[in-house]
Amino acid sequence: MAGILFIISAPSGSGKSTLVSELRKQVGAVDFAISWTTRAPRGSEQNGREYNFTTRETFERMIADGIFLEHAEVFGRLYGTARHSLEDARAAGHDLILDIDVQGAEQVRVKMPEAVSVFVMPPNPRVLRTRLRNRFRAEGMDNEEELYRRLREASKEIEKYREYGYILVNDILDRAVAQLEAIVLAERFYRNGEAIAYRSRRVLEVAAACLQTNSQERLKPVLEAFGIVSASGQQELRFDELSDEDQNEESPGSNEEEPHDD
Repeated sequence: MAGILFIISAPSGSGKSTLVSELRKQVGAVDFAISWTTRAPRGSEQNGREYNFTTRETFERMIADGIFLEHAEVFGRLYGTARHSLEDARAAGHDLILDIDVQGAEQVRVKMPEAVSVFVMPPNPRVLRTRLRNRFRAEGMDNEEELYRRLREASKEIEKYREYGYILVNDILDRAVAQLEAIVLAERFYRNGEAIAYRSRRVLEVAAACLQTNSQERLKPVLEAFGIVSASGQQELRFDELSDEDQNEESPGSNEEEPHDD
């Protein structure tokens, strides 16, 4: 049975790596493409587990050799997904998840328009700032300039949500994981006729509610919070002018980001 390619994108600090990790604990036959990167390992990261770490010289040679399905430069570092990840998953009859940024996602959609795309949003700018600040502290970083650069970039990335088939708002971890699981099971049902073992009707309803076309009312407060005002425009959002009332703790029910999620 042919595997399905799932693209998962999100601004830095939105929690997509946590969601993917939790999904793979609950759903079988889902492979994860370990990206290549030119950035250095952080904390307890190991080569070949979180990322395949390499030099810029080697990465650029791999680009020239056509190794990558997609690649992009993000915050001054190169990231890419090797083609063999997809080939290996298909040979095993497994689905494959690509945890990639909006640049890489656009490349994959052009090459593989049948891919299922999911965009993960943080619930509001304050929560995103808190997650990023906590992660920076966990990594021993104290760089406010870099923090706000990533926050500004987040607004630009969120505006790309219209290019994705499904939208998740990652405010409550358990709910977001359940929604991602429902999307995977629903796509297997519709594409491959794979039966859903438990509460199939409810699973399909949850997945349908996450379709971008069905998410506009739910997304409205999130988009407004990030300064995205219309389908054709975005206003400037000053993250440094946000109040610090929740700088040290997130809103109830939200989840803290894992340190290795770029």
